[in-house]
Amino acid sequence: MKPMLTLTDFSQIKALSDPFRAEIMMRLMEKPYTGQQLSEHFGMSRAKIHYHIKDLEKNGLIEIVYTEEKNGIIQKFYQSVAAGFIPADQLLPYKEVSESARQLILQMNERSKKHILSAPEESFIMDKASEDPSEWNFVGSLWEFTATRVQFQAWVKKYHNLMNELTSLAKDAEKNPDSKVYFVSTTALQIDEPSMDRYKEKEKNQD
Repeated sequence: MKPMLTLTDFSQIKALSDPFRAEIMMRLMEKPYTGQQLSEHFGMSRAKIHYHIKDLEKNGLIEIVYTEEKNGIIQKFYQSVAAGFIPADQLLPYKEVSESARQLILQMNERSKKHILSAPEESFIMDKASEDPSEWNFVGSLWEFTATRVQFQAWVKKYHNLMNELTSLAKDAEKNPDSKVYFVSTTALQIDEPSMDRYKEKEKNQD
């Protein structure tokens, strides 16, 4: 699986702007699935799942990564071709570009919610009360700030460099029996109005 795929065709953007297909893509980013497995997961007929899979495959967004024979039937396992997608410059005028990004982010946050609900109890146990982030077992915070687009993009670059640094730092962790599996989910985007400031203003009015 590639880290990132540049979308060069409008049909690719259109496919990802569909909420259900975006949900399928999130599943196939995690691991390979057969059409039957997706059918059972979503409670939908194989014919309908097959229709969506074929459209995603036709647009080069997913591919068959391996096959297995079961009861004389060849099962095809599909997976996303990339962990992320970015539109080519010529596609940016289309409004579907923003909608496809919105749908993928919504599905990412839904996956985050499921991971939080299914996480073991130890994930939320604090060894001791501390204001030092280096001693925290988990991170849960909301930030809201005002910045220029250039400043925000500079931070995004630093964030991705930091995640690459973490990936490099933990590259041999799977060999260590004391290692744990961690999940990181980050959403950062421009919003319509400052929700936290509204809350502060409400507090002032109450005082």
